[in-house]
Amino acid sequence: MDTSYPREERPSPKGGPPPAAPAPRDHLVWAIFNTLYMNFCCLGFVALAFAVKARDRKVSGDVEAARHFSSKARCYNALATAGSVVLPLLLGALIVTGVIHLSKLAHESVGFFTYQFSGSDDEDQ
Repeated sequence: MDTSYPREERPSPKGGPPPAAPAPRDHLVWAIFNTLYMNFCCLGFVALAFAVKARDRKVSGDVEAARHFSSKARCYNALATAGSVVLPLLLGALIVTGVIHLSKLAHESVGFFTYQFSGSDDEDQ
């Protein structure tokens, strides 16, 4: 029996059990954020439902079902976030291009709507 201090840890032999796979993430915080702040077409609520299912399955020990629901929650979270970020940017771009187009149209049509008085008009004589 070795009683020396400090003890050195000996590496375990390679014949031991393989390391366990990490538990899947449930994306619950992201889903709550999407539900409260960016609920584009109710996708945040759907993501929240799948995130809760994933957490329930993870707690009960069903890793495969938890992985499946986690994947769906991640997908719906990404769609909700993308929709909530891309849609206002697209709307802003459409407004800016519309304003630019209308200003060009107004600038080009100024000559059409202005009447110029000239001294050499043959129809007035």
